[in-house]
Amino acid sequence: MSGAVFALDVASGYSDVMTSVFSTAVAGKAWLATIAFALALVQVSTGARIFGKLSGAIPIAPGTAAVVHRWSGRLAVLVTLPIVFHCITILGFQTVDARVAIHSVVGSFLYGFLAVKLLVLKSHSFPSWALPVFGGTLFAALAVMWLTSSLWYFTEVDFGF
Repeated sequence: MSGAVFALDVASGYSDVMTSVFSTAVAGKAWLATIAFALALVQVSTGARIFGKLSGAIPIAPGTAAVVHRWSGRLAVLVTLPIVFHCITILGFQTVDARVAIHSVVGSFLYGFLAVKLLVLKSHSFPSWALPVFGGTLFAALAVMWLTSSLWYFTEVDFGF
């Protein structure tokens, strides 16, 4: 099977799976990214609660916040996998305009930011400020990704499911 035929099979198979739930594959990406962004907001909130901040706004124990934080992070990564697959294997890196270029550049680093954040989390050799900084960087990157994709899609293309 040639590379072009294989790529076409991958693209159509992905599209078939996504359109079994969403109206289009791109609509599916927009909604999955929105779910990931909502989970990232949960991540920031529970992360702050774990570090003793927002105790009045989020009245849950730090241990409970830690469990919610871990599971919302796992779900966020899981939800982003179909998006990443589509972007890397079907669309690729593009620079057709500023929005797409920013999206492509930040997207190229997103999982790298995740890897660094998890490395800092598991290692005890980093200063105490490192985890919030890298977690915040990961959140900021995901926010840029959402703003340059889902928000753009919902406001400029279609708000449909």
